[in-house]
Amino acid sequence: MQSGVLRVLRATAASWWRHRELRRTGQTALARRLERQTVLRDLGYLKQAASLPNAHVICGEGGTFLHLGWTTVSTFAPIERFPLAALAVARGTPFIDIRPISDVIAFANLPRVAQDGSVDPEPWGPGRSVSLTTYIDTVEALGARIINDPRSHQSA
Repeated sequence: MQSGVLRVLRATAASWWRHRELRRTGQTALARRLERQTVLRDLGYLKQAASLPNAHVICGEGGTFLHLGWTTVSTFAPIERFPLAALAVARGTPFIDIRPISDVIAFANLPRVAQDGSVDPEPWGPGRSVSLTTYIDTVEALGARIINDPRSHQSA
């Protein structure tokens, strides 16, 4: 793992209000232990983002979401204020910026991305899911911006 990634994760963990409060009250050993646990957890999320076929980051008006199959890590902030998601994107995780989409009804009716990499044989109806590439095709047609597009890595 790059030292820059660890530096960001450590700074993020140390800046969390609970850890700052523990340090302020003299409980530095507990704060350090909790910060170490947070960094290890976030490293696990980054490793998952790099290894899972449908892992992706979405940023919209409602915040930023790092989708990792059955796990989602989120914040109400834009990606610029969510270091974990920004690191995942910097390391190659697909990023879908839905902020430019104006047709919220069409976006709300999109299928979800399959959590485990599988695809529904009949991708319609409630609870339907599609592959990440199919989702990107659809959401891009609505105006989303795509970074680290996984479709460019596939053979024709």
